[in-house]
Amino acid sequence: MKQIILFTCTFALLGNIYSVFATTASDTEKLLNWAENTHRETFPSHQATQNIEPWLFRYYPESNVYAGVNKNDNNVYVMGGPWGNSPTLINTLSSLITQINNSGGNSGIAACDITNALAGVSYSQSGNVVTMTTNGACVQAPDLTNTNLCKVPQQTTASGISLLGSNTITSSSIEGLSTSIPGLPNPFQAIVDAAANVKHCTINAPAEIANLVVNSDLCLDITTPLTNTLAGLPVDGIVLTPPVKYFTKGTYRTEGVTDCFATDAMTINDAYTGDVWIKQNGNFIKVNN
Repeated sequence: MKQIILFTCTFALLGNIYSVFATTASDTEKLLNWAENTHRETFPSHQATQNIEPWLFRYYPESNVYAGVNKNDNNVYVMGGPWGNSPTLINTLSSLITQINNSGGNSGIAACDITNALAGVSYSQSGNVVTMTTNGACVQAPDLTNTNLCKVPQQTTASGISLLGSNTITSSSIEGLSTSIPGLPNPFQAIVDAAANVKHCTINAPAEIANLVVNSDLCLDITTPLTNTLAGLPVDGIVLTPPVKYFTKGTYRTEGVTDCFATDAMTINDAYTGDVWIKQNGNFIKVNN
């Protein structure tokens, strides 16, 4: 009985330690993402987070600045540039996360790399739930198939975690496009919805996006990409009345899988190596290194 109690207590303690570390890692990602999006003069580019005990940090070669968290004391430090060659204490991690949460900012998202996200899309995160919205406005979309608005952050180590993501559209509509052919449904509605519903699998995914839920409520102005698409198609009877707006609501979820290549995903990427595969004729073809 004593051994069982000891094992149970040890397991609980390890679970608490893991939970604390996961929170520290997640909050560090949130803080550094926020810093990159808020103070571009000091953190001018998106950098991957490095882990050298006891530090979680990013290095910015343009400004020669290091920024990160010491996991021993959970404090935030910077070094280099105007701060010189010794780590300078900024504040506690928990205090800065509270300030970010209360600032109304939307760029401190640990689960998503939103460095190149569409302008006008607002993000917020609570636990494992990310919310994306255009707040009733319409934002310019560069193409019809770019639905990955919550890109997995680049990883510096191989986590061994594989996650399959799938999207469920709860409602969608297109305004500004009609057909003069009786009985012909809107063909582009199906194209855009199908692109949004494509499953994607991530190899070496960060632990903080496991069981991730992304709720979206978006309005995308697809006038330019749709005009370009129609220009190359011999389709009569399609009438555009700009602006063409695509309204969509949906939920994206991730689940753990053993092997991305054994799933029904249409695309796969390795968050550590950057490799990408797409499915063609039932097989995954590597498209970059």
